Amino acid sequence: QVQLVESGGGLVQPGGSLRLSCAASGSIFISRYDMGWYRQAPGKQRELVAGITKDGSTNYVDSVKGRFTISRDNAKSTVYLQMNSLKPEDTAIYYCNARRATLINLYDYWGQGTQVTVSS
Repeated sequence: QVQLVESGGGLVQPGGSLRLSCAASGSIFISRYDMGWYRQAPGKQRELVAGITKDGSTNYVDSVKGRFTISRDNAKSTVYLQMNSLKPEDTAIYYCNARRATLINLYDYWGQGTQVTVSS
């Protein structure tokens, strides 16, 4: 049984910072997985915010470039999303994802999400 548990969300004022964590447990070695943070705002589709491959390459949606940083600590089975200079439009539920494709299977795991609200 694989579990991804997000934490670190909350209410923050515009311009503030939050650090999200995604802790993996169960039958998973995240060093073998590409990891990502997605978000879904009310009435909108879920979008990829930031991704980090098992090799450490990162990518970001344009709207968060220069403000958000994704990182991973494989020894702690944890992925982080440092969010700075937050804006009201960053308000959403943030989800952690772990994905690994082999020749035979696609492994795709999601966390339950953590709410981030940016408001004054």
